[in-house]
Amino acid sequence: MLQTIQEWFWWDRIWLPVNLTWADLEDREGRVYAKASHLYATVPYAVLFLLVRYLFERLVATPLAASFGIRDKTQLKPADCAILEKFFSSRSRNPGQNDIDGLSKKCGWTRRQVERWFRKRRNQDRPGLLKKFREASWRCVFYLSACIGGFIVLYDKPWFYDTHEVWAGFPKQTMLPSQYWYYIIELSFYLSLLFRITFDVKRKDFKEQVIHHVATLTLLSFSWCANYIRIGTLVMITHDISDVLLESAKLFNYAKWERTCNSIFVFFAAVFIVTRLVIFPFWLIHCTWVYPVELYPAFFGYYFFNVMLVVLLLLHIFWAYLILRMVKKFIFGNLTGDERSDNEEEEEAGSITEDETYQKLSNGAGPAGTNGVSGSNGTH
Repeated sequence: MLQTIQEWFWWDRIWLPVNLTWADLEDREGRVYAKASHLYATVPYAVLFLLVRYLFERLVATPLAASFGIRDKTQLKPADCAILEKFFSSRSRNPGQNDIDGLSKKCGWTRRQVERWFRKRRNQDRPGLLKKFREASWRCVFYLSACIGGFIVLYDKPWFYDTHEVWAGFPKQTMLPSQYWYYIIELSFYLSLLFRITFDVKRKDFKEQVIHHVATLTLLSFSWCANYIRIGTLVMITHDISDVLLESAKLFNYAKWERTCNSIFVFFAAVFIVTRLVIFPFWLIHCTWVYPVELYPAFFGYYFFNVMLVVLLLLHIFWAYLILRMVKKFIFGNLTGDERSDNEEEEEAGSITEDETYQKLSNGAGPAGTNGVSGSNGTH
C-alpha cells in the first residue's frame, strides 16, 4: 500500500514535463541535481535555528532592548476566582453584558469588579514589549543576512537580469553550491518559524501567517524537487527585501524612535508595493506562467507551482490593502495603534482605542506604530 502511494506520488508526469523522467535528473557529466532527500537536512537545521535564536534573544536582543530602555510592565494579577477563570478559559475572554451580569451574581461581585477582573486577566496573557522586540530583532537579523546572501548568490547570474534565462536548458540545470545553501537556509528558517508559531506573539492575522508559512514551505520544497531552483531563488530574494524594512521599523517603534520608524514605514510601503505587487506578479509569475509552455506542454507540476504563487499573491494583496489603509491614516495623522497585536487595556478606561488596520500588519506586511507609524509580519 505504502509502496503504491509512493510510486503514485513520485510519478514523473506529476513533477516533470512530458518525455522526461527522474532518470534524466540523475547526477552525471559534472551536473548535480537537487534531490528530495536533501530536504531532510532542513529539520536539524531548523532545530539549530531555534537554538541560535534562543541564544540571540537572550545574549544580544535583551541587552539591546535594555539599552533602548525597553522593558516589560509589571502586570497586576487579578484576584483568584475559579468561576471567572473557568469562564475565561473555556468560553470567552471578552464576555458580553449578559454574561457579565450572570457572572456578577454568581461571584457576588459588582459588574465593575467583574469587568476589571477580565481586563487584568487579558493583560496578563498579552505578550510584553520585550518579547516583541526580541522576536523582531531575530527576524530583522535573519532577513538582512538572507537578503545580502541572496544578492551574493544571484548578482552574477544571467537569470537575475533576464527571466528568459530561468528556463534555459530546463530541467537539466545543474545545482550550484550557493543555490543549495540559499535554499536549505531559507527552508530551515521558515520551518523554525512554523515550529515556534504557537509560542511567538499571536496576532490577529494568525491564520494568514500559518497559510503563508505553509505555502512558502510547499512552494520551496516543490520547486526544489522539480528543479525550479532558479525561479525559486528569485522569489525568495523578492520577499526578503521588504521583510528587512518591516522588522527594522518595528524595532524603532518599540524603541519609540517615531520619526525613524515613520520614515522606514514610508520606504517599506513603497518597496512592498513594488516587489510584491509589481515585480512578483508581472515578472516572476509571468515568467512561470508564460515561458514554460513555450518549451513543453503544461503538466500538473506547472499548474501546481503557479497556483501556489497565486496564493502568495493573494496574501500580498490582502496585506497591501492594510498597508494602504495605514498610509491613509498616516497622512491624515490619525494612526493610533497596532491593531494586529493585542495592546494592553487601560485599568480604569475599560479598553483603549485601537487602530484596526495596524494590528493586522506588524508580523506579516507592515511595521507597527503609534503617533504615525508606531505600535507593534507577511510573506513567501
